[in-house]
Amino acid sequence: MPGVEAQTLVEGAATRSTRDLSADIASFTRRSSRRYNRSRTSLKNLFTDLYSYGLALGCAVALAASVVISMKDAITSRVEAGSVHISAHWPLIPAPALWTLTVYAALSTVMMLARRMGPIMVQGPEGQWWLPLPVDRRPMVLPPFLRRSILSGLASAAVFLPFSVLTSTERTLPEHLLGSTTFGAVTVVALALAGAMQLEVISPRLGPLAAAVALIPCAVLPSLTDRPWAMMAAALSAAVLLGAVASRAGQVRGADLVRGGAVAGHARSSLFFMDTNELLRAFHGARRIGSARRAAGFYSRPARGPVSAMIRADTAAFLRLHPSVALPLSWLGSIIAMLLVDHGLPALAQIGVITIAGCAVASSTGTVARQAALVPGLDSLLPISPPWVRTGRTLMPALAMSAWMTCLTGILVLLGVAGPALILLGALSGVGMGAGAVRGATRPVSDWSVPPAETPFGPIPHAQIGSLLRGLDFTVLALAPVLASIYTGDVHPAALIAQGLISAGAFGAVVLRTP
Repeated sequence: MPGVEAQTLVEGAATRSTRDLSADIASFTRRSSRRYNRSRTSLKNLFTDLYSYGLALGCAVALAASVVISMKDAITSRVEAGSVHISAHWPLIPAPALWTLTVYAALSTVMMLARRMGPIMVQGPEGQWWLPLPVDRRPMVLPPFLRRSILSGLASAAVFLPFSVLTSTERTLPEHLLGSTTFGAVTVVALALAGAMQLEVISPRLGPLAAAVALIPCAVLPSLTDRPWAMMAAALSAAVLLGAVASRAGQVRGADLVRGGAVAGHARSSLFFMDTNELLRAFHGARRIGSARRAAGFYSRPARGPVSAMIRADTAAFLRLHPSVALPLSWLGSIIAMLLVDHGLPALAQIGVITIAGCAVASSTGTVARQAALVPGLDSLLPISPPWVRTGRTLMPALAMSAWMTCLTGILVLLGVAGPALILLGALSGVGMGAGAVRGATRPVSDWSVPPAETPFGPIPHAQIGSLLRGLDFTVLALAPVLASIYTGDVHPAALIAQGLISAGAFGAVVLRTP
């Protein structure tokens, strides 16, 4: 027994020594980095940057406040504005239930994005310098993780405040502040759950399911603004889970730390350069091996020609690279819940939600074109004319969006929004929306070498706004006849003709465009 106790003491001392050594290495690296940055930053440049950031933040806050106030007045008078017509025999969803589902969707999104980026991670230089050392990693990765968790909670609380003001007009200001604080705490809970999945506390298959179940009570707590214990429970849960994850932060695998840092760095650079395609590539990730089975049938028979082979290859790539059907189904459920909620939103707000859903689903179908755009010269090497190559690239997004729009308009017809002709209108609009997805996936990169245009939000390249709108213009234009028919509750024959012309024009413009 004395020998075992002595061995335990020696191991504990060795662990403490390696932990102290890793803490010294991390502090030395951070001190050296700060010293280097200070040596290359003058007081004048620092003042200019702080002034620019403060001015941009003030303008953004002022614009956001004005938008929130104007939207609050519009929602308050929603009885006079009216909503999209729904048949009376359909049961309505209580507004608090929809509010809770929206909060749950936001928390689930935060958790999935955090898991995609780690949330415990190291950057490239840290991975090259720290990870190979035979020391405890916890002092190296824990302070950045705690700092990101706290800042994310504060940011989410600030973002949740206008949402609470717009969707709960009957609450007082202290109740809005209490709900925002509670949401910030449950956001930290979502980040801690992502850290627990990264540590593989539960099996990788059951981990996401257990975390999704754990978020259900977290989504209910922000609505309990008249009970202070809800905020205390959220804060206590965040502290306990964050402490549990922090105690084991050094056990994350090195490959996962480097992967999370690479994804986070890719996403930050994409946001800095305002490149949405790169942002989607950063979060896309690698497909599972089982996803190849979706396209196995397309290789069972030989192709009859180069065009057929090209279309088959694009179809197989779409089936392999396209995400699961969870995103399109989630947006369908969101639209149905928004239409069936009691004391419904104004008609224009409902139209806006449908537009956002259509643009989000259409953007997800441009995965193949987005990946092919990384090597634009590769298509020119194929023994096929460029229009046929772009036709094969656009075919699957157009078919997928036609199927999604057919499902959406079919549900709207069942709800009594318009007549059966709305289904045909939706199927036609999907062709143009798929073309818009391909157009957005192949948008050119902004030229940052030219002098930028000064705006209240900072310098922006001259062609940046037009580049961001590329693809969305075709998507919204193809969706316009459907939205007009939903708003009026009737499908005019002229809408069908206009929809056919718009979709054909969008498809032709994408296929026949000049590189």
